[in-house]
Parts: sequence; structure tokens; C-alpha cells
Amino acid sequence: MKFRFAESERFEWSFTLRMPFRFGVITVRDGIQAVVRARIQDEAGREGWGWAAETLAAKWFDKDPALSDADNQHQLRRALEIAEAQSLAAGFNTAFGHYADGYAAHIAACAAEGLNPLVASFGRALWDRAAFDALLRLHGLSFDAGLRANLGGMAPHAAIPDLAGFDFAAMLATTPRPGRIHARHTVGLVDPITAADQEERVGDGLPETLEEVTATYRHAYWKLKVGGNLEADVDRLCRIAAVLDRLHGYHATLDGNEQYEDAEGALALWRAMQAEPRLQRLCASILFIEQPVKRARALETGMSALAAARPVIIDESDGALDAFVVAKGLGYAGVSSKACKGIWRSLINLARCRNWGDGHFMSAEDLTTLAGLCVQQDLALVSAMGLTHVERNGHHFIDGFSGRPKAEAVRFMEAHPDLYADTPRGPRLAIREGGLAIGSLAVPGFGSVETPDVGAMRAMEQAAWPLPRG
Repeated sequence: MKFRFAESERFEWSFTLRMPFRFGVITVRDGIQAVVRARIQDEAGREGWGWAAETLAAKWFDKDPALSDADNQHQLRRALEIAEAQSLAAGFNTAFGHYADGYAAHIAACAAEGLNPLVASFGRALWDRAAFDALLRLHGLSFDAGLRANLGGMAPHAAIPDLAGFDFAAMLATTPRPGRIHARHTVGLVDPITAADQEERVGDGLPETLEEVTATYRHAYWKLKVGGNLEADVDRLCRIAAVLDRLHGYHATLDGNEQYEDAEGALALWRAMQAEPRLQRLCASILFIEQPVKRARALETGMSALAAARPVIIDESDGALDAFVVAKGLGYAGVSSKACKGIWRSLINLARCRNWGDGHFMSAEDLTTLAGLCVQQDLALVSAMGLTHVERNGHHFIDGFSGRPKAEAVRFMEAHPDLYADTPRGPRLAIREGGLAIGSLAVPGFGSVETPDVGAMRAMEQAAWPLPRG
């Protein structure tokens, strides 16, 4: 089904975290969410609007210490501007065709302005999501049903030569319907483990310490951040293990966030963990290790020694569209799915896992997906790929629909009563026995029939460009 982009709009709004969240080189206390909408027109002249929303995350897409958080946000705005112009200039094409046919030109245009492929992917991702949302709404199909019908026209393409001859339609025909998925709770680098770690409490009635999280949400899956200092990482992991080991059973992943200089440093951490008696059960619970090495070197050196102990995946290194192919040759077993990197990228990498077999897999990771459209689109994508657990952190660090009109929150909750629950503080993501019920995402559109209130947002500011350098 072919369409063209007829109109586009960009908005943004600010939010504040209830608790600081530290990952990698940044401690986040507030942020900005980007919201875009696109009007498409199909070849029969039918028109419809679609939406996408995502955080303008600092110090993840580009971790150059010379750039401020505001600079990072302007990079993402600029990527959106470039992708928007390209989309509006394109003719009729399939949803996948808009992405694949325009991929090389978009990456080149962003590179010419100093934007790396990961930043570039953010700009393209939101317009692709908004367009596919509009297409699904025009056809009255949910995201999973649209994939089963291959409404997006996914097919072999010159942009992905390693998948020449792959039967995308057959893969998509097996797309499952949304049902229930485990929420993998993130333990950030400054998160309090016990009450003894807190100088003062937020005091909003929600769980704050790891001990309180375990009691409240009853997760079976956990994501543990490490910071690149072996001794400090082992000490913190021991304190985390002292809490998690009280659980009947659990699974965990280890996220390096590029904090180790090389594969040898990451391997040294793993060996130190194995040598620590207090981490015996935690080590046994680790499912995989995520991006332990800085992206500048991650795809230059082999990962086979660490991979022999636990599977290793790329996350920040998933910049160029063939990054997973390169990583596979170095011993990596998996790659993350994040809706901010693009739905078609995730499905391309899923196809690679199906094509390769032999233990290659996708993981589902978060980038502070906020309640409403953002988290619902990400959950719809993860569910469609058949994944059984997904990192979720937005519900812990942002209080529900904080920053949004109450009427908007109520609309989303009433449309998705399995996913949200009413509380004295308003609608919040409902995590019960460690999981999320997501059957209500099977509605016409990309995971949501409701749309955000743009009247409670501001028009997205133009990217301050070019950025000052040096």
C-alpha cells in the first residue's frame, strides 16, 4: 500500500523525574519529549494522521563530552528536521520503501552536518512510526495485524544485501497478538538499594529503594547498570544481590553503557564477579551482557572471550544499518530493539536472527519511554517480535503521566484499562506480578487509538544549528 507524506508537525513538552536516573556518563533529572504527527495520502486519495513520541535523550545518541545536554537535544531536533524534509519531498511509496529507499540519503545528509548514524536513526524513526500509525488507522488495523498482512510492504532491498531472498512476508505472518510481557526493572547507578542509602526520601508513596521495588512490583526480570570501575561495580552488585537473592527466582541482564574501554576490561569484571561468593546466584541469573565497551572500539575487537561466558549484545553500537552484521562477526550474539532507533531497523534485525539462527537474538531495551503513546508504541513493537520481557524504567523515574493534562491521562487509561491503573496520584502503568497486560494495544493504529493533547505542548523549537564546536 503506497502513500505520500502530505503534511507534518513537530511538538515538544518538558517533564521532571521524581528520582534522578544515572546511566553511563549522565545523571538525568528532567527531559523533553518530542511528539510528531504526519498526514499521509494514499494512491486512492484517502488521507489520515499518524503520531509518534520519544524522549530527546541527552548523552546516549552522542556521548561527546564537549557537547552539552542542550546540544544533544538540538542534534535530535536537527535529525528530525532533515528526515521531515526528505519525507515531504518523497513521492508515493510503501511504508518500508520510504525508509529503505531514503536510508542512504538520510544518513549522508545527517553525516554532512556532523550527526552520527544513531542520531540520524532517531530522526527517521519518528516519521516512520507516525506514517505507519496513519496507514494502520486508514485500514482499521492494529500494529500486529498490519504486520501479519505486511501492510508496510517489507521486502528484500539493496540497503540490506545480507537479507537478499529473505521471505519477510512469511516472517511477519507469524507476528503474535499482544497479551502479556514481563517488565525488566532498571537499577540505575544512583538508585538506592536500601533505606540506608537514602539521605532523604521523595515521599510520594511510590517505591524508591530496590527493596521497595521488589515488594511492590514483584519483578522476575532486572537490568543492572555498571559504571566501568571494577571494584565499585562489584561492590554495588553485591549490595544488589543481597536484595535480589531473597526472591524465589529471578533473571537479570548486565548493562555496561559503554563504560569499559575494551573487551578485556569487561571480561575482567565478569571474572571478578564469578570470583565473589556473594555474587554466585546473581552470576547464574545473568541472561546477557549489553554493550560493555565504548562504541569507538566495540566493533573493532573480538568479543569471543566474554561471549563464551555470557551472550553479549550491541546497543549504542547499533548505528549503521549493517552494525549487527559486523558485530556477529566479532562474536556478539544479539542487538537491542528500541523504537527510537526505528521499527524497520528492529524488524530487519529480527529477520537476521531468524536467518542466522544459532543463538542470535533480539533484546528489548528502554530509553525512558513515557506513559501514553511512547510506551505503547514501544510495547507494541516488542510484543510483535515475540519477546517475553522488556526493560521498563519510565514508570519508576517519571510519576505516571506527570506533566500531561489529567484528561489526557484518563483517556489513555480508559482506552487501555489493562495497561494502566488509577491511583490516588492519577493513572499509572500497571505492573502486576512483574508483568504488563497489553492486550488492549490491539486497536486500530500503532498501539493506541488515543492521541496526545497538542494544546498542552509547544511547537518544537528549530534546532540551534550548526552547533558551536571547540
